[in-house]
Amino acid sequence: MFSFLQIKIYRRKFIAYTIFTLFMGLILSILTSLVLLQQWLENAQNQAADAFSRVESMLQNDSDRIEAYLQRVYSNNGLVTDVRFFLANSAEGYLTARLQNSRYDQPLASFPEDVKAFLGNGQEDILQVSLHTEERGNVLRFASNGATSFLFNLPNTDDIFRETIQRGFVIRKQLLDEKQISRQLGEFRFLVSSDVLFKDVQNYRWIETGVVSTAGDVYLLNTGDGAKQELFRRVASNERSKGFMQLGKLDRVFYVTHSSNAYDYQMVSIVDMSVLIQQKSGMLLIVFFIFLAAMVSFLLLIGYNLREDAGFLQRIIYSIQRVKSANFTPVSPTRYRKNEYGMIARELDDMTLQLNQHIRTEYLLKLKQQETEMKALQNQINPHFLYNTLEIIRSFALAGRAVDTAEAVATLGSLYREIVKNEDIILLGSELDLLGKYLKIMEFKYPDRFYYQINVDQALLSLPTVKFWMQPLAENFFVHGFHSDEEFNLLVVNGSEYADSYVLDIVDNGNSISEDRLADIRRNLSIVGDFAEESIGLRNVYTRLRFFYGESFTMQIENNVEAGVKITLTIVKEA
Repeated sequence: MFSFLQIKIYRRKFIAYTIFTLFMGLILSILTSLVLLQQWLENAQNQAADAFSRVESMLQNDSDRIEAYLQRVYSNNGLVTDVRFFLANSAEGYLTARLQNSRYDQPLASFPEDVKAFLGNGQEDILQVSLHTEERGNVLRFASNGATSFLFNLPNTDDIFRETIQRGFVIRKQLLDEKQISRQLGEFRFLVSSDVLFKDVQNYRWIETGVVSTAGDVYLLNTGDGAKQELFRRVASNERSKGFMQLGKLDRVFYVTHSSNAYDYQMVSIVDMSVLIQQKSGMLLIVFFIFLAAMVSFLLLIGYNLREDAGFLQRIIYSIQRVKSANFTPVSPTRYRKNEYGMIARELDDMTLQLNQHIRTEYLLKLKQQETEMKALQNQINPHFLYNTLEIIRSFALAGRAVDTAEAVATLGSLYREIVKNEDIILLGSELDLLGKYLKIMEFKYPDRFYYQINVDQALLSLPTVKFWMQPLAENFFVHGFHSDEEFNLLVVNGSEYADSYVLDIVDNGNSISEDRLADIRRNLSIVGDFAEESIGLRNVYTRLRFFYGESFTMQIENNVEAGVKITLTIVKEA
């Protein structure tokens, strides 16, 4: 496998390729890992933004519920009266005031029962509702089991009213005098539970989320580490909403913060890079092994190519020695690589064959070309065809069709002028022009009964070819397949370029060929030597094109499914 290392130039190449491969593999693996890390961090940002959006939506929903409830209170005089009884009163005073103002013929509205039914019954997010004066407050607390407890005449400085993010968010609403809106009687305070708000915020193993209030209180989701609380405070105090923070020489975190416009808190999400890499180490190892396998495969491919090149170098030296000794005997075939060494080795091997065949090939090509031109003038463009064409021109002239007469004469003259030119090799586009002139004359001969189309890709027009081989194929249609009594006789020439070949199709809608006759025609095409006079058309065309394009050229003749015959010519690009 690595025998080429004995040659100095290949040894240096292999070392250079190895260094380049290792360097590029390292760079690409690092870039891929960075892209993956960037993607994971973007996912973390999206998750943090989604969690913040859900919490804000829940807070806004609670605020809307509270506002709707206050509208309910102000629209009910009984509730307003009961709220005023509840404000700054003891339990006995509240009950006494309710009894004194009760009437047997009217139901008595109860603010505690109503607020429980509207905000507390079956709800878990609002923990307590308190009603305050400037100094004291009364409290309704809702338990998770549906029970309600009351606390009366607590000072506003009591610990139960202390606002901390661990307990939740306090939504404050003024209690206004219904008779004088500008007068404030007291204040409602609604406590929304942090546990309920953040219970649906998912914590991933490599993403930690917490909430920091403006006072510096920290609520951590699923953790209570004091050291982490300080980290969340540091991140919240940072002016940037996202970025990296260095905790130590090796510890590094990525953070994202979202600040609420309506409430005094920030939601902070932190990604510990070391934990993230540990969690995603499996994916990173897969990336590493993929690049490692790619580098090893690339080096093995390089070694294989260098070994092949060394073998071709030895073959080149052997071919030169054969030429020097005038040894033109064929060598054993080999598979040539598509590079400089392969091209040189192939050309040197072909040179020995070409020198042996060049004289014979050139002689046969010239001979066939001369024979074709003579027989084409005698057989294909025969006096009968010329006579009929002149009769058409004469009829045009007698009928006073000067334009048609001039066009027919010009077409016939142009056709014969191209035929007698001393050119053996022309472009396929020129050959198509000759065919077009011939078919134009046939249109004059069969007006409104014959039509033709030529659809050939631009790439085929510049191909070199032998002269005057398309008309014999077209004339077969007029001799064997044309229906002079029918109104629609069609001949179509299609040409297409493919990856490794050019394909020409000559299709008509005339008579089909019997299976026996079709088998004879196909068999006669492959017979080497002289051929009968009646098969001059197809055999002459096939022989000339095969001499010109080589053994890779093929010509297939088959019947169409509906009607007529299809002749397919395939020219391999290497020819």
